[in-house]
Amino acid sequence: MCGIIGAIAQRNVVSILLQGLQRLEYRGYDSAGLVVVENNELQRIRSIGRVAELTTRSAATSGHIGIAHTRWATHGVPSERNAHPHLSGNLIAVVHNGIIENYEELRTRLTAQGSVFTSDTDSEVIAHLINSHYARGNSLLVATQAALAELVGAYAIGVVAADNPGQLICARKGSPLLLGVGVGEHFIASDVSALLPVTKNVVYLEEGDVAEVSLHGYRIFDAKGQAVERPVHASKLSNASMELGEYRHYMQKEIHEQPQALADTLEGVCNSQSLIPGIFGAEAAAAFEQVESILILACGTSHHAGLVARYWLEEIAGIPCTVEIASEYRYRVSVPNPKSLVVTISQSGETADTLAALNHAKASGHPHTLSICNVPESALVRLSKLHFLTRAAGSWSRLNQGIYYTISGFVSAYAGSCQAAWKVECRKRAAPLACVAPFAQRGSIGIETRARHCTNG
Repeated sequence: MCGIIGAIAQRNVVSILLQGLQRLEYRGYDSAGLVVVENNELQRIRSIGRVAELTTRSAATSGHIGIAHTRWATHGVPSERNAHPHLSGNLIAVVHNGIIENYEELRTRLTAQGSVFTSDTDSEVIAHLINSHYARGNSLLVATQAALAELVGAYAIGVVAADNPGQLICARKGSPLLLGVGVGEHFIASDVSALLPVTKNVVYLEEGDVAEVSLHGYRIFDAKGQAVERPVHASKLSNASMELGEYRHYMQKEIHEQPQALADTLEGVCNSQSLIPGIFGAEAAAAFEQVESILILACGTSHHAGLVARYWLEEIAGIPCTVEIASEYRYRVSVPNPKSLVVTISQSGETADTLAALNHAKASGHPHTLSICNVPESALVRLSKLHFLTRAAGSWSRLNQGIYYTISGFVSAYAGSCQAAWKVECRKRAAPLACVAPFAQRGSIGIETRARHCTNG
């Protein structure tokens, strides 16, 4: 749920960091903070509550390099002392998404070596661990790589040093992170939406990548420490989809956008005489011929949508379907079925537990994977062989009702693309479901308007 943004530029980056944090507010958080390097000193500002409070406190702050964070408490209560960024010796600053599983062991060792901890978080050990390697004369990059080798768990991190104002280090393992590519300036973020005001050119870091970012370029190293190239993508997300517009709140906005989103999602379904597996990707036809059952993995609202999909898939497509909570699936002993299609559902495509469950399924021997997602550039889509993209704009409210409606598009398209002759009937039943769903939803939304008129008198 936490969010990260960082920037290095020839201009003051504080406004960039704050604007990025505002675009990450939808993820949920209890505190926020930022740090910039100015005159070889770390200037850190943290606050409890909304980013607006951090904005007020940062009014007089400036710097050309910095990192910022929104925190959802896991280790330690919501408080300013537990908010990110975390410092070590006023020299190293770190922001972190994820969970460090061996932090207690590291904390005990580092405390014995003289490190002074000021928070209850697992994240602070990263700052002290990097500092311990940095103090031995290593570069910031090498010190970070050495520290990461000692961590057990998941992380996306941003690192800056007071005595190195021309370099920002970042890394990811089990938690998403990307680079933003500008002209004479570069950025990092946990979500591309945070970078849309400054750039649409992004580089998605792969599992285990570490990046060294400067004003005029960046270098990426893989998990083995080898220099690698990652492609630059032009994000297709728009600023307009992120704005509140005429609506009172984002939940209302998303509810009213759903009929059009569903119609857009099902456009290819309703406008074709026959549904083809190509909707899901080039390898879909061959995969579907081998599939005998479906396993849906998801969390939260997406899991609830998966439960609805199970009824439709078994009734319309005539294929056995099971649904599991992604966070629980990876921690139990299961019997893999190579002839099962593993379907993962996530609006953002960055849900950590769902990503971990997908990796677990693949490692267990599931060759057929398909993601239902709203973000074509997300980690979930990139990890899956097949995908079904919804077109539900951005989901900024925490109730992801859009996935409920667009899941019908997946069921319709899957049922309609089944190749077996005995499923011809299901193709006939799938298309009408797809075509009437948007109109049915428009009728339900109309109830809100009538109810509001009644409430107002």
